[in-house]
Amino acid sequence: MSDRDPDASTPADGPEADDGPEADDDPDHVESPPSDEPSYPDPDARLVLEPGCARCPALVADRTCISWGNGPTDADVLVVGEAPGAGTPDADRWRGGNHTGLAYTSRHSGRRVRRLFARLGYADRVFYTNAVNCFPSDGAGSNREPTADERANCRPHLATEIETVDPAVVVATGKHATASLLAFDGRTVDGFLESVLEPVRIEALGVDVLPILHPSYQEVWLARLDYDEPAYRAAIADRLPE
Repeated sequence: MSDRDPDASTPADGPEADDGPEADDDPDHVESPPSDEPSYPDPDARLVLEPGCARCPALVADRTCISWGNGPTDADVLVVGEAPGAGTPDADRWRGGNHTGLAYTSRHSGRRVRRLFARLGYADRVFYTNAVNCFPSDGAGSNREPTADERANCRPHLATEIETVDPAVVVATGKHATASLLAFDGRTVDGFLESVLEPVRIEALGVDVLPILHPSYQEVWLARLDYDEPAYRAAIADRLPE
């Protein structure tokens, strides 16, 4: 099964921003009731590895701030996305990593992924980060896919985070995050949908990686995988440490 859908190529091929603005036409975009609202991370929980990092001039020029990984450094699960999005600077709290300096703090993807792991019983057992820590602007206010050099420049940060946290499993949200992790072993993604929920060992990091769907495109691809949302959550739970 190919990860390219001839009738819906944008989700499969485009950048997968983890802190992008909320989509007005997102069928799953509803404000959560207070009981379902995920906890906002403590700003002091950031793992700042290189303050003022300037390895990528184009990213430095466009970012508001660096979006660092955050969460307990003894977490059981480490979640990796691709890169922070432009964010929503006028939001009350969930403005996105490009403005908060905290990965997975956007109104849409950040809250949604944190809500997923809270529902699975891992609210305080997850460390969140991105493969690229700065917003890669397309010049018009939206995301572009980070370049190979930008990914390579950030790879030491990701390796340090994984070494520091030493999680039981690394969860990659989406095709591009999965590709970033496979690159540590010199491998590439070959048919992303076929890899979803199939753990893979990354020898260079000494960890198992579990690819899952990116939250922005989950509804597009769940039916293709023959899952509804409860079954999909249950399948993720079956592959996480107890």
